[in-house]
Amino acid sequence: MLELMDMLKRQEGSATHAYRCTSDKITIGFGRNIDPEGGIGLSEDEMDFLLENDINRVEEELSRSFEWFDVLDWPRQAAMINLCFNLGLPRLKKFKKALYAMSDDDYDTAANEFMDSRWADQVGQRAYEVTEMIRTGEYSNVN
Repeated sequence: MLELMDMLKRQEGSATHAYRCTSDKITIGFGRNIDPEGGIGLSEDEMDFLLENDINRVEEELSRSFEWFDVLDWPRQAAMINLCFNLGLPRLKKFKKALYAMSDDDYDTAANEFMDSRWADQVGQRAYEVTEMIRTGEYSNVN
């Protein structure tokens, strides 16, 4: 199997971003055709694998960026991961009042600051669910 993989890697080439192959199809990785017109896309397992990798990457970013992150309970860590996943770390860092409140264990203020933002207006229900997790330290089923 490794020899075949090496051969395909060499012959197909690779890219870390989506590109158009010689047949003008949207392609990723080592020649994976994900084009909406006739591509095979990604399986549920592959999407879960990518999501898990992204969650781990974001969790590491938050841990390196905020000394208080690792001492949060899991639901609050999950809420922060959700926020960072959605916003990206540079945009998340602009929520200075909310982040200060998080560092001070003032979760009501943090939740209120996140809700008082353009982000909350843009994402709607997601904002309510995530901020309730920050506020209560429990997973939220806000509908």
